[in-house]
Amino acid sequence: MKKTILVLGLILATYMIIGVKAEELVEIPDNAIRIRVIGNSDSEYDQEKKQEIRKEVQLYMQNLLKDAKNIEEARTIINDNLNNINKNIDSYLTQIDYKKNYTINFGLNYFPEKEYKGIKYKEGLYESLLITLGEGKGKNWWCVLFPPICLLEAEETETNEIEYKSFVKEIIEKYF
Repeated sequence: MKKTILVLGLILATYMIIGVKAEELVEIPDNAIRIRVIGNSDSEYDQEKKQEIRKEVQLYMQNLLKDAKNIEEARTIINDNLNNINKNIDSYLTQIDYKKNYTINFGLNYFPEKEYKGIKYKEGLYESLLITLGEGKGKNWWCVLFPPICLLEAEETETNEIEYKSFVKEIIEKYF
């Protein structure tokens, strides 16, 4: 028990010395591929449909990218399958009787600044798979396709948001 307390004390001291919050340690790598789904509007109906489509696309992309070993492979797989991704979305929209048009773009797409759980994500152009529903004037959802942060989320949980965790932070909160 004394060793555990000593280790935790050293970890806490290290954080205090370098002045880094656990939330600031989470960064999206520069060579990541994101995915973004923009809703037609902010109406409850359009946002519900956006979430349904988001879930379907996440599961489809998880299966598609499960064997990608690096960003180049992920890029190639996405480019080679854009028609299949489009067909999947089209089929799913028909299945859920959502009659809005949509566009898909894989390339550099604009992302606005976002703060989530104390972490600021800078605005800018990011390599991404962008799905815009209807007029694209609604709230959006986005995540990282590669490395597969949100694909792991699609496999493990039903939520529409990612929760980043820091092992060190959890230990500190649990014991102090």
